[in-house]
Amino acid sequence: MQAVILAGGRGARLGRMTAEVPKPMIAIGENPLLRHQVDLLSKYGIRDIILLVHYLKEPIVSYFGDGRESGVSITYYEEKSPLGTAGGIKEIADRLTDDFIVFYGDVMINMDLSRLIRFHREKRSQCTLVLHPNDHPYDSDLVETDHEGRVTAFHPKPHAPGVDYHNLVNAGAYLFSTQVLNFLEKGKKSDFGRDIFPHIFRRIRMFGYTTSEYLKDMGTPDRLEKVTRDFKNGMVQRRSYEHPQKAVFLDRDGVLNAERSYISRPEELEIYPFAPGAVRKINQSGFHAIVVTNQPAVARNLCTEEDLERIHRKLETEMGRKQAWLDAIYYCPHHPDKGFPDENPLFKIDCECRKPKTGMFLRAAEKYHIALEDSYMIGDSERDVLAGRNAGCITVGVRTGQGIKATRVLPDYLFKDLAEAVDFILEKPYAEIFENVHRQVIRTRNSLPFVILIGGNSRSGKSTLASFLNIEFRRRGLMSMILELDNWILPEQERSPSMNVYERFRLADIEKDLYSLMEGSELSKASYPHHPERISVPLKLSFKGKDVVIIEGVVALSSEKIRKLSRLKLYTSIPENVLRERIKEYYTWRGKPPADIDRLYEKRKTDEYLPIEKERKLADLIINSAGT
Repeated sequence: MQAVILAGGRGARLGRMTAEVPKPMIAIGENPLLRHQVDLLSKYGIRDIILLVHYLKEPIVSYFGDGRESGVSITYYEEKSPLGTAGGIKEIADRLTDDFIVFYGDVMINMDLSRLIRFHREKRSQCTLVLHPNDHPYDSDLVETDHEGRVTAFHPKPHAPGVDYHNLVNAGAYLFSTQVLNFLEKGKKSDFGRDIFPHIFRRIRMFGYTTSEYLKDMGTPDRLEKVTRDFKNGMVQRRSYEHPQKAVFLDRDGVLNAERSYISRPEELEIYPFAPGAVRKINQSGFHAIVVTNQPAVARNLCTEEDLERIHRKLETEMGRKQAWLDAIYYCPHHPDKGFPDENPLFKIDCECRKPKTGMFLRAAEKYHIALEDSYMIGDSERDVLAGRNAGCITVGVRTGQGIKATRVLPDYLFKDLAEAVDFILEKPYAEIFENVHRQVIRTRNSLPFVILIGGNSRSGKSTLASFLNIEFRRRGLMSMILELDNWILPEQERSPSMNVYERFRLADIEKDLYSLMEGSELSKASYPHHPERISVPLKLSFKGKDVVIIEGVVALSSEKIRKLSRLKLYTSIPENVLRERIKEYYTWRGKPPADIDRLYEKRKTDEYLPIEKERKLADLIINSAGT
């Protein structure tokens, strides 16, 4: 296989930087951009390379010569006048005898070319375009494809106003058969995106290879700065599908947009104001942002798949305007239950993609080489939690939409909304704390479980910290469990107004049961339902075989007997104004009116919050969790 690199551009948008150095020879790290492209081609066995040169060709020819020192064979064609992205290739048609790759010389590229080549051959494609979402689709050439990947439409910039498009951008890398040469005109300046592709996609087998690997134009100062930064921090290298990737899987309705019953038209899609910013943070982190959504409205015949595509075009367009993108949207149009009026029988099947099944996750994992165990699922329902768990992901619930209310299965984490969830995932605020704790566990490990107590006021981040530690211990191969003291709280109907926090938590019962568990007994408990729509579920508790037991709860540090069981005592602390805001948000989620929340806060301030705050002095480590 051959390769052609278009390296003749002037790079006027880079100003003085290209006065003496051609754009493809600007350094990214220690080597010029063009060297990175040549090395990538050589790595995948593509060593017959033709460079199309024009502006300041001498530095290019002097650096590469015949390519022998780089382990490749390089020849040149000099355009006497600029011929655009397509015109120069026609001039070398007699040198092209087989399928050939084309790179734009101002695009930093790191991708698994073997996947691209395999896709091209499996589709029997004559013209394969590398496509990707980006953070500026509004000034990019956009492409549409069908479910097989075949190109169905082209939208060169500038785009028609008021029209929604999928964020699928022509990335400036192609794999052509020699059939493409028949559509190029010798001696004529032309551009693939503007002059060629829009006119031939119906006349040739043209496919789009969609990827979220690293392909970024560095033709402006801002973009050059970003490419340089991404290269230095390792993003360019990590993004190749040669390496396992990580994803944040996102439910759609109730997570990205307001929950409505069976959205069937674009006008009904109301994107949460915080969603684009949260997705943009995912984009910048190196995680993939992938939507996995059940859309049974299709099966119920409330909308068609074409309607769903229009809805998703709006979603992608709105995200793109805020410089955010979704790497993929997977949807399940099926529903197994039959008998609804006007249902569409074609979609009334028991499929493998409908959550809580894992079909959408597995398809994404295969396409994007995703390590599911290092990925997250963010959703608002029990179905989302089960799907994420079944796929092997870390599960995150949000209180928007359905709010993880009516569920028997709890996520690993629960946050206010997508923005708060993403901040926690990316910032990992407890990572350093875990490393310190892990060293203590390993240093003092013996036959008894290492008991960690996490105390602190309500809504101060205890359960979040406990989940983080638990997950990380398991990743390090330790058997770990969480014991939630909330499961000892008296039901509301059994409490009296005079009870204090220790009586509500039945502290004496906790002491007795913990000592019984430490002595090797098993214990049956019923879970405490944190929301009125939940029901209590039976729990079987045992410390047998556990390396680490994390006991978390408001009264975890309140008893000397309990403290004697522990090796490490942690206290999560937050300022009063943050506590009050979290209490308000939590009880609003639980359905309490504002006046009742205010009265509850004032009562708890006296009989719970202030007494528990004094227990911070009993901790080995105080953790400020105001940001979590």
